[in-house]
Amino acid sequence: MACTVHAAEAPAKPLPELAARVDRGDFAGAQAEIDKALAAPGVDADTRASYLFQRERMRRIGLDFTLDEAQAKAAVRKSVPDLRDEEFAAWDAAGLIEHLDIDGQRRWFKRAPNNLFLFSTEASNRRPPDKRVSRPGPYERLGSHHVEVIKASEQSGQTSITPRRVRVTQSIKVDADAVPAGQTVRAWLPYPRSIPGQQENIQWLASVPQGAQIAPEDTLQRTAYLERKAVAGTPTEFSVSYELTISARRFIIDPDKVLPTPRDPALAPYLAERAPHVVFTPAMREFSRKAVGNETNPYRVAKKLFDAVDAIPWGGAREYSTISNISDYALHAGHADCGQQTLLLISLLRMNGIPARWQSGMVYSDNEVGYNNLHDWGALYLAPYGWVPMDVSTGALNSELPAQRNFYFGGLDAYRIAFNDDYSRAFVPAKQHFRSETVDLQRGEVEWEGGNLYFNQWQYDFETEILAPESK
Repeated sequence: MACTVHAAEAPAKPLPELAARVDRGDFAGAQAEIDKALAAPGVDADTRASYLFQRERMRRIGLDFTLDEAQAKAAVRKSVPDLRDEEFAAWDAAGLIEHLDIDGQRRWFKRAPNNLFLFSTEASNRRPPDKRVSRPGPYERLGSHHVEVIKASEQSGQTSITPRRVRVTQSIKVDADAVPAGQTVRAWLPYPRSIPGQQENIQWLASVPQGAQIAPEDTLQRTAYLERKAVAGTPTEFSVSYELTISARRFIIDPDKVLPTPRDPALAPYLAERAPHVVFTPAMREFSRKAVGNETNPYRVAKKLFDAVDAIPWGGAREYSTISNISDYALHAGHADCGQQTLLLISLLRMNGIPARWQSGMVYSDNEVGYNNLHDWGALYLAPYGWVPMDVSTGALNSELPAQRNFYFGGLDAYRIAFNDDYSRAFVPAKQHFRSETVDLQRGEVEWEGGNLYFNQWQYDFETEILAPESK
């Protein structure tokens, strides 16, 4: 489906020089440029929105980079009480504690002290043994579900197996008095679309308030839209509930049978650059050259790129709306989260003539575990198998058996719901103010007549219940 991005949702006109100035922390210079541009006569609406977004981006960066040096050191010392100043300085100089110099003052990313122990073995070893961390998530480690899926796929020859029926309730609670009493609060909550073989049989249950407007089935970032009036001193709450059936996916691929990508116009969008986050930069071409070497088989090229991106350490991410080019950021930051790794891999695959696309939503667990989290992954096209899934940030599982180790290169577990079949696509109905998340849609979006409500003005919740198997 072709979508035109609404100007308020994602500014239409790129301003690369201004964006670069913001990226390097020259906020004063950027603000002066913005003020001058907005004061000029005849500024069209799209250009004005683009300048205003860069101003908003600086505000959001400030909300991410909240720590001064004393606060950053204090946060690290919670895990390393005898931290030496020279240790902190060395880790900081190596890029292991993410910082940004804003108008000459160094500020540290609020999640950087925790991320440090994910990036650095040296730093992690300085913690007491019982405080050393591992990546969360029940399906990021090899487990019985992976074995179940592999066995079912090999016995049946099917690519959709082990279905689960799931009941979902997702909610948003807007802070009391974030919107003046009597004003209409507008909310977009994520809502799934049917994806054959992956998630099907969607059944709407209820919403609070009633009267949700569900976006058409072909909306690539699908939502349930709700409105209600703000009441003084009271949080404004929204929720949606539904059921659906989710299957695991597994494709058994013979690399020697994989063919070159066909010349199919339907695949063309998935081979193209799409600025600002999928751009074939010289640095990306060099990264690809080193990873791929002389390989030409599409499966083996893709696997080499998957492994190269999987090797990038995972870390808690800045808000995506603050990053001007996410795939380039993932290439150079020395770390990346799931969406950043996925956009980098999509860029590399497309650059090598392999169609690739985005998917994202939420991951969760069996009822007794009670886990859920935001997550991004994707798919690549390999002829003659068609579209096969990939999850590069979960990446290779710890196993000597190829079927287990490579589970997420051509497979997915049955504990994830997809809300997005692309990124940065328009909502139905359209949002009138800047989105809090300009790339993804997992937590939801909220606004009122006076502007967008950013993530620090509301909270979300996501609950699942695995139901008894459907009768046959």
